[in-house]
Amino acid sequence: MSRKLLVFQHMPWEKPGKHLIRAARTRRVRLDVWEVWRQPAPVINPYDGLIVLGGTPNIDEEECYPFLKAEKELIAGAVKRDMPYLGFCLGHQLLADALGARVGQNFSPSVGFIQGQVTSEGRRHPVLQGIPRSMPLFKWHSQAVLPPLPKEIEILVTSPECQVEAISVEGRPHLVGLQSDNCAATVDDVGDWIKGDLEWLLELKIDVMKVMKDAERQEALIGAQFEVIFDNFLELLSR
Repeated sequence: MSRKLLVFQHMPWEKPGKHLIRAARTRRVRLDVWEVWRQPAPVINPYDGLIVLGGTPNIDEEECYPFLKAEKELIAGAVKRDMPYLGFCLGHQLLADALGARVGQNFSPSVGFIQGQVTSEGRRHPVLQGIPRSMPLFKWHSQAVLPPLPKEIEILVTSPECQVEAISVEGRPHLVGLQSDNCAATVDDVGDWIKGDLEWLLELKIDVMKVMKDAERQEALIGAQFEVIFDNFLELLSR
């Protein structure tokens, strides 16, 4: 049976990502993209689940990004209804916020490619089955989900650059947030992101040439692992 997922896009250059598009196409999953900065909120009832991408806003910047208010309300309602949810970066943070966790400045920005470690909870979680204990992560953020977390939230992945790299909820494995942007970890996507966020990257003194070289080196592995994660998430839609 074909699936239909609603994808929340926050910035023109931060699109679903080629890894996500390819994984969905080969599995006959329809992705409907909601460009939240210019389109009214859609009705989510017809969808099998939500995919919420990253973007420039911090979750508390509703004055600068008025669309956040309606988006937060929609996400809170979806989580309350137990609608399957897969969030990346900002999408991960919005899920954590809806679950009562704190989001704020990370101890340092995390941009580029690093290694994350799957926790004991992550090794048991269905969405990370088939993923090794150490996995490459494509990072693009300065804010993060902050501990301590509500007791029902499980940390699935951690790293030296960010304590809470991935979360889910005890007894609700179909709610998943990933601080990384592995759905878009291709040379083409990373190049677009560098162009869109160049001013921010220069402020952080990020070596963009190194980021591009790392993207070329990691693209195939991250793409293969993303397909495993996506397959696992699709399995959760049937439960």
